[in-house]
Amino acid sequence: MKRFVLFLLPLLASCGYGLVGNANNLLAPTVHTIEVPAFVNRTTRVELEQRVTQAVAAEFVSRGRLKLVNSAPAADVILRGSIDSFGIFPVAFNQQGRATQYQISITAKIELLDHRADDKVLWKNDQYRFTENYQVNTESTDAFDQETRAINEIAVRFAESLVTNLLEGF
Repeated sequence: MKRFVLFLLPLLASCGYGLVGNANNLLAPTVHTIEVPAFVNRTTRVELEQRVTQAVAAEFVSRGRLKLVNSAPAADVILRGSIDSFGIFPVAFNQQGRATQYQISITAKIELLDHRADDKVLWKNDQYRFTENYQVNTESTDAFDQETRAINEIAVRFAESLVTNLLEGF
């Protein structure tokens, strides 16, 4: 019995989940700079591409792994993107029938290119989808201000998700 327990102990200790992705598979240690040109906006939502581009660039800077540069010649890698669809839908309502929660959905085309190797594609997703819900302050009378604030917050969450996918390989 003692041998059986000793045999099972290593097996039990090895059970569990491990991280599958590895940033080193995507970005070589020699990659130090990134350019994030303005995303192309293929939606009707004005300024969406500006907010998303700014949020993505800020997220790269906050991670400290890569330095943001403003020109392709100075970049080791280039992140290009287009926002192909944007939707905002009410998903919860109060007793007066006013929306209390919305869902925002963004679909984008994203490419990470190795500028040092003739823009070789390192990572590409033609249907990168991001969806998140946000609560509405039903006490506020300024719906436009709430939508703008929500889009800013969603742009930050989109950027966090995208940069995590790129740097951590998920």
